[in-house]
Amino acid sequence: MKAEGGYWVTTIESRLERLEDIEDIKQLKAKYCRFCDEGYDPDGIAGLFTETGVWDGGRTFGLAEGRDGIRKHFEGAGSRISIARHQVMNPIIEINGQTASGHWLLFQPCTDASSGEAVWLAATYNDEYLKVDGGWLIDRLTIEVAFFSPYDKGWAEQQFLSGRAP
Repeated sequence: MKAEGGYWVTTIESRLERLEDIEDIKQLKAKYCRFCDEGYDPDGIAGLFTETGVWDGGRTFGLAEGRDGIRKHFEGAGSRISIARHQVMNPIIEINGQTASGHWLLFQPCTDASSGEAVWLAATYNDEYLKVDGGWLIDRLTIEVAFFSPYDKGWAEQQFLSGRAP
């Protein structure tokens, strides 16, 4: 952007770059969801994060720090949630040069592995991204769980599975 006659003017190139960055981040999030939904591929998921990235699932799902910590965390994810179908929507992505933030809603039917129970998960993702060597990576992913409820009871009757409240 540059100021001309008191107005900020953006070039078509900078506008295009912003749109491409937003699309790249959407693709990054889609890859994350796909790796989760196809058996929680620990190498695939970890590879989407910076070396010092953080995956923060709060009290409900735990904390993993660094790419190696994230890989280890997801090596055991299938023992916590055996089936998952991440549906992320309503992205709000803000680009700020080589950094960006993303706010997403998650609605996910899944299976609690310990009980074999079908459950509903609704949450908000608040992500921070870094552009590294021309590509976007997740630097911090934070999940704020709204409900993690048994399918048959629903969130109105039981907001959280036993022991899973945030």
